[in-house]
Amino acid sequence: MANSLDIESVKVIVFQLGDKEYAIPVNQVQGIEKTMHITRVPKTPKYVKGVINLRGVVTPIIDLRDRFNVKSSVENENTRIIIISLDEMEVGFIVDAANDVMDIPKVAIEPQPEVVGSYEEEFISGVAKVDRRLLILLNLEKVLDTLK
Repeated sequence: MANSLDIESVKVIVFQLGDKEYAIPVNQVQGIEKTMHITRVPKTPKYVKGVINLRGVVTPIIDLRDRFNVKSSVENENTRIIIISLDEMEVGFIVDAANDVMDIPKVAIEPQPEVVGSYEEEFISGVAKVDRRLLILLNLEKVLDTLK
């Protein structure tokens, strides 16, 4: 039997892009992979880096730094591809690092702040303050909107 603490929290994967930490619900994450060869697909938006064959499934790969207009950094040993599943579609996100899995109390989640001029604003579903960390929760449907 689940206790009330389990019901009132959201388990998320926390990852790094530039100097910010983002979070997506763990139930939408299929896996976290090290970077691998990506086959470029012509005539795709800049943020679509191509496709990979992951265990027999051809998966499009999106560079979230390009998608959010965050300054690009060089791939290193911490760079990861987070495979997510949404509406029967699998997509990989290139991120600077996968930091943590944590439970966020629902009371710590606030609505998206109105930030004038922020390109990534439309992709944010909320912001969570956990200890001294500020986590940006992503709205995956908006992030993937142009791929559908």
